[in-house]
Amino acid sequence: MYPLADIISSSDIVHILQHVHAGIAIVDRNGTLLSWNSIFNTSLKNQSDVKNLGDLFPTREREWLQIKIAGRVEEQWVGEFPLHERMPPVLCECKLLPLSNEYMAFIVEHIETQNTLLELVDKLNRQVRLFQVESEHSKKIARNKQIELESVIAQANEVAQTDALTILLNRRAIVRELQDEVIRAERYGTMLSVSILDVDHFKGINDTYGHTVGDEVLRLVAEGLRDGIRSPDIVGRYGGEEFIIILPNSDANAASEQAARLCKQINESPLQAKGHAIQVTFSIGVAQLRHGKDTWDILLNRADTAMYDAKSRGRNCWVVAE
Repeated sequence: MYPLADIISSSDIVHILQHVHAGIAIVDRNGTLLSWNSIFNTSLKNQSDVKNLGDLFPTREREWLQIKIAGRVEEQWVGEFPLHERMPPVLCECKLLPLSNEYMAFIVEHIETQNTLLELVDKLNRQVRLFQVESEHSKKIARNKQIELESVIAQANEVAQTDALTILLNRRAIVRELQDEVIRAERYGTMLSVSILDVDHFKGINDTYGHTVGDEVLRLVAEGLRDGIRSPDIVGRYGGEEFIIILPNSDANAASEQAARLCKQINESPLQAKGHAIQVTFSIGVAQLRHGKDTWDILLNRADTAMYDAKSRGRNCWVVAE
């Protein structure tokens, strides 16, 4: 088979273009009409002032068409075009093809048969369905990725505010909870109390049994505190062997009752830590929020002072701040 370019002359190409059933026009990057065949010429007979390809299209399509021509984008679509003289626009298949000389070829052909139109509509419907399937698949992937991202963020937030040893809130998180509760109590005029709890003689436990046993004691203490407080209360590790309990909607009497219960609970039986039975006691300081006087740090300092007062009284007890 011989290449067409080798056996067809330029004059032959002109002759062929004048006899094909499609309208063919050559335009520059601005859409200016440079040359066309006889079929396309029928579109211009009643519009002698037309100089630009876009003028033959509805206004709503002209900007889109100009973008395609200026960008030398190969495009195929179906639209209305005034292909026949003295007749309204008809449904045509249109095509833009970039040429090697920087021009664009515009080819337009009337969709003449119902079968052809149905085939084209069916093809377009298949493309739409494929796009919808791809779109739904992409949305599903995006949703899954979003769920994964939210899960990772939630896990990261949880790790960032959790004490690794005791699995309680860490110092930063428990202080933030206290700040929020003080703001809430001041806003609504509700009661709020806080307790600071310290494990007595904890250094002696580490010195006698080692830090591994000491860590196990702290884990067991944290477990007991988590199980020993009521649902609205919040417990966290403040640092070392110190813990904070926040008691929303509670006065000092309720916090004292809780402190007494926790002291009794820890005294009832030794903690079984790494094969060692270790007796543990608490010193607890309790403070109730004074509306209009206490900030979160003043409230915490009052509870801390009360805890050290409990230490000075022999430990294994609780003291309520003045």
